[in-house]
Amino acid sequence: MTLQDRLDAFKAAFEAGKPPYSMPPSVITAMHRATAELIASRQAESAKKAGDIAPAFTLNDQNGHSVGSAEMLERGPLVLTFYRGVWCPYCNMELEAIQAALPEITARGASVVAISPQTPPNSRKSVRQNRLTFPILSDVGGEVSAAFGLRFALPDYLVQLYKRFKNDLPAFNADRSWTLPIPARYVIRTDGVIAYAEVNPDYTKRPDPSELLPVLERLAAQQAA
Repeated sequence: MTLQDRLDAFKAAFEAGKPPYSMPPSVITAMHRATAELIASRQAESAKKAGDIAPAFTLNDQNGHSVGSAEMLERGPLVLTFYRGVWCPYCNMELEAIQAALPEITARGASVVAISPQTPPNSRKSVRQNRLTFPILSDVGGEVSAAFGLRFALPDYLVQLYKRFKNDLPAFNADRSWTLPIPARYVIRTDGVIAYAEVNPDYTKRPDPSELLPVLERLAAQQAA
């Protein structure tokens, strides 16, 4: 089963209100509206794409250790995924899928890191729950996601919906702005150029990690040539 198969199955159960989920139709309608509006804004088209120089960053991981993109790229290509937070089941399933593919990714000389607006304690929870062996970096305030063109503000009606269900992003993120990154995944070459980019304003759609492997194989062949 691919990652998208799992996401589609979860979405179908969630929107049908199957146990343990019980959401009124108005909630589903609001979520669909917010996704449609983000797509219509065309912000994803302005995000960093293949061929662009990736913004450099230094952030703290879930244990408070400083991690810099320059140091990681000295060791090989970097797989970077932007993660909304521990509260997002779609994001957690994506991290689990990347973890499952991690041996194949590292065998091709690459490392993996996730970037989230959430605080380190919430990232530690994400690492535990999803049994991750790669780090989640805390982009509190969303400066790195903004540099990649991914940071967006939730519409007021979605903020009210999140509050209604006690999905308190200001508490999760130590940031009162009610902003999130558009889900995105990148492969960055050792020279800092983006070799692969997948940016989708529909948070229920995620590429399978297997799509990364041909990209990494191509980079490894180029490096060996």
